[in-house]
Amino acid sequence: MEEIELRHERVTGDGIDLHVVMAGEGPPVILLHGFPENWRSWQRQIPALAAAGFSVWVPDMRGYNLSGRPSEQNAYQLDHLVADVAALVRATGYPRAHIVGHDWGGIIAWTFADKHPELVDRLVILNAPHLKIYAQEVRHPRQMFKSWYMLFFLLPRLPELALSANDFKAVRDMFKLRPTQKGAFSDKDIEAYIEALSQPGALTAALNYYRANLTIANMRKIAFSTPINAETLVIWGELDPALGIQLLEGLERVAPRLRVHRIRDSSHWIQNESPDEVNRIMIDFLSN
Repeated sequence: MEEIELRHERVTGDGIDLHVVMAGEGPPVILLHGFPENWRSWQRQIPALAAAGFSVWVPDMRGYNLSGRPSEQNAYQLDHLVADVAALVRATGYPRAHIVGHDWGGIIAWTFADKHPELVDRLVILNAPHLKIYAQEVRHPRQMFKSWYMLFFLLPRLPELALSANDFKAVRDMFKLRPTQKGAFSDKDIEAYIEALSQPGALTAALNYYRANLTIANMRKIAFSTPINAETLVIWGELDPALGIQLLEGLERVAPRLRVHRIRDSSHWIQNESPDEVNRIMIDFLSN
């Protein structure tokens, strides 16, 4: 595959500037990363999508890397995160865009498709639960035990201390040891993520995604979300240590036009562990 030129731009989001990496020409695909990454989460997808005839828009989500970093916890509520994505869609110059999200980016994508169906062409979710189903499943021991870290992240200050201790050893180990496919993240990748998280306020901003949204009030609000009309593809690594495959059960009730593609030997970081398969399935879905 020939080398694709990456363009680094600034786009005004919901009261902040977003750093966005762009490539290619054609119908827009917006790629939303998760915790604790940045636009580099999608570096194996950008060239493939651009070569397939799409314009690719890959933001650092608010608080991450080179994007604006509000200090208030409430600035990371889903309403603001969704408004950032709406601003990106409008910046493309197209009436709608394909929305792709992984982890927290996937939760934002689910919510965006619910709140702004008029701006969504097709929706692709990678190892990210719909919060309506997650709120039901987390009551059961099989998911509750997998979700212990989310409760830990809700605590003040202690998660920052634990994650940054010994030069971010816990984060380094997460990228090195947790993926099923070893080498999913190179040393260069990991250093780039650590450098971004080391910036003042960056780790707290990333944790604020949990603190601002995983509240009882928000979960009750999500329980009344409407079914998503967009054609939806869910790609799921079955060996995800934090999100059980039971989170796929009942998805057709929230996304009636649903397709599910499971990858047996991948875990949570599926686009890094199985990039060729992810690219093939995603491009086929977006192109047809």
